[in-house]
Amino acid sequence: MPSALFNNALSTSAILKDKPREMEDGRKKEIAVCPTDDDVVAPKVRKPNKQSWDYVWRTGVAGGMAGCAAKTIVAPLDRVKILFQASSPQFAKYTGSWFGVVQAMKDIYRVDGSTGLFRGHSATLLRIFPYAAIKFLAYEQIRAVVIKGPEQETPFRRLISGSLAGVTSVFFTYPLEVIRVRLAFETRKDSRSSLTQICKRIFNEVPPPRTNPGEPAILAAAHAVTPKSGLSNFYRGFSATFLGMLPYAGMSFLTHDTAGDLLRHPLISQYTTLPKPANSPTNKPPPLRSWAELFAGGIAGLVSQTSAYPLEVIRRRMQVGGAVGDGHRLNITETAKLIMRERGPTGFFIGLTIGYVKVVPMVAVSFYVYERGKTWLGI
Repeated sequence: MPSALFNNALSTSAILKDKPREMEDGRKKEIAVCPTDDDVVAPKVRKPNKQSWDYVWRTGVAGGMAGCAAKTIVAPLDRVKILFQASSPQFAKYTGSWFGVVQAMKDIYRVDGSTGLFRGHSATLLRIFPYAAIKFLAYEQIRAVVIKGPEQETPFRRLISGSLAGVTSVFFTYPLEVIRVRLAFETRKDSRSSLTQICKRIFNEVPPPRTNPGEPAILAAAHAVTPKSGLSNFYRGFSATFLGMLPYAGMSFLTHDTAGDLLRHPLISQYTTLPKPANSPTNKPPPLRSWAELFAGGIAGLVSQTSAYPLEVIRRRMQVGGAVGDGHRLNITETAKLIMRERGPTGFFIGLTIGYVKVVPMVAVSFYVYERGKTWLGI
């Protein structure tokens, strides 16, 4: 008899457990075994806290890896492009044709071997990891402030978020960029400089005094007290970089995000997207397939490079100002006039074809590794 009562009690308990419980508003809810089992019945995926330290460092690592991977695959083309942009006398004869690009790479390889094609790449990696980490990190943080919901997902807000992220990253890493350009610009085999020697040389460079009889007295006084050497030398060309980064980074993020939206359109999403990972936040769109992610990044590189290239040429000429000519420190206007006088309007687009070949795969790989890196790191 006690055994029968016990079996009946177990049966009743099982029925109650499986029977939906009526809630006050008429909805039915499964009775949980314990309070925390509600998440087992209906798992809740919370939005990531983008201001948390855990999200910040993971974003930074993903961005840094993306930058290093992208720069490594295009390092030889980057070396040739710098030599062309800065009007290196030894390589000026090769500018303007694809044959010249190939011949320039052959000359570098013949003189310095394969390491010559990667000259300055160590400085590139030292710069690009923090640069890319700060850029992607800043974009996520600024985007979270500027775009607080789907209703604010506008092209202008995306453009502003990307531009501010680019300016933030370049401000903190610009001196490393100047060092990298100076290392890549050296072509004389008998006078190779180490990283330390390059830094000392840039720090100690003193341009000749400005001689402009028509210059107002107040400007002459300002030039007299302006530092002629020291840390300011590591920011040569920064004004051009600042102006160029606004359209470059802004258009890069805007184009990538817009292309991603188009590739996730319901009509083609089955061919372009992958299933969402189990740990993916609810507000995060499904990841693109590899080819689609690379395509979106490549389009972003094409658009951003075209929009900012003239200012990039001006920046390169300003950065190597202490290595060529009389060392006179030119501003943006003077540098632009010099380029116009030497080569005309086409001078602002010297090396653009190399820029396309370099930037399109570079940006494609950068966004690809970044998006996959975020998935690997669980954000």
